[in-house]
Amino acid sequence: MRNHKTRELLSLYWLSAVLNIGFSAILALTAEIRNAFKFSSTEIGLIGAAAFAAAFLSQILLSKLADQGHGQRMIRIGIILSILSSIWMVFATTIEGWIISRAALGFGSGMIMPAIRRFVIINHHPETGRALGVLTAYETGGFLLGPVLATILNWAFGFNSSFLMLAVLMTIFVPMIWRIEILGSRNIPKTGVMSDLLKKPEMQSAIAMGICFWITVGIFEGIWSIFLDDLGASQAFIGLTLTVFGIPIIFIAPIAGELAEKKGPLLVGTNGIVAAMICMIIYGCLTDLFLKNLWLICVPLAIHSIADAYTMPSTRVAIAKASGEDAAATGQGLFGAIGSAVAAATAGMSGIIYQIWGALGLMSLGVTIMAGLMLFAWYKRQD
Repeated sequence: MRNHKTRELLSLYWLSAVLNIGFSAILALTAEIRNAFKFSSTEIGLIGAAAFAAAFLSQILLSKLADQGHGQRMIRIGIILSILSSIWMVFATTIEGWIISRAALGFGSGMIMPAIRRFVIINHHPETGRALGVLTAYETGGFLLGPVLATILNWAFGFNSSFLMLAVLMTIFVPMIWRIEILGSRNIPKTGVMSDLLKKPEMQSAIAMGICFWITVGIFEGIWSIFLDDLGASQAFIGLTLTVFGIPIIFIAPIAGELAEKKGPLLVGTNGIVAAMICMIIYGCLTDLFLKNLWLICVPLAIHSIADAYTMPSTRVAIAKASGEDAAATGQGLFGAIGSAVAAATAGMSGIIYQIWGALGLMSLGVTIMAGLMLFAWYKRQD
């Protein structure tokens, strides 16, 4: 029985990795998409924002269903929708087509991830922090592999082949996850769960910390590829930076999740967020230096990666503690929905702000907002 659960868990871990292969592959190819279809940086930002906005809707509306015993159905529908959206991107040529296909992929992943996280939490209750850290490692591994695959396929067959690859990979996982049962809670009420969670000070603190992380995600989604392209980077270099970003997270996240469980997620997460804020300022302040030697940007990028390796599992542990097992998926869905909304707004605005104020203006604004949120998170903490 234990071996059976382990196989199911590994299948879900790998599915989360595949979803992140898709996200990072698209992120790595945004400059190619912009150049191929003559999109503006604002339009590229809107494409990224569409995925986050759709993920927000699916998680805010549907995550509670996993706690009510419908997790299996959510994963089935979510993976089918994700496959269809990936196929759509192969043929998309207009801004409307790209926005809708990215939105469909975001909605599908938004159905899948709360159900997966509930499965992880309820099957590893004594070691929730480490289990969520391992999930983060798989997600990051997928995020790391995506740009590499996208760069190779783009060079060999054109960028559309990356989206076909994503559809094929997800199709392979359909028989592996189709029969996985995700037990619902016996005690969760049918209505008012999210509003009750939002009233908890510890949930407010966890969400504030999580928003800081999602602000950086939105900025990366909205302008990172374009920022490097404007600095003269090749498509291969853009893919390499995303690979550099992902490597430390794979190895550190499980340890960081366990540390957050023992030392407190707010303390561990704060250290990561402060380091990330410093790196963001470096990106903006040293633009002229990076123009002279683009490889130097890998130094703050690696530090930023290590920082996020502590922040990501810490936020999820904080949400899990504030939610309790009965509302595990609802809490994770609420956090994911808010994060997706923040990332959508940030990605959409990042293109506009970058176009007007440049990298330093964008990064400075992001850091200022993050500093205020962290002060709020500590004010709301529950000792």
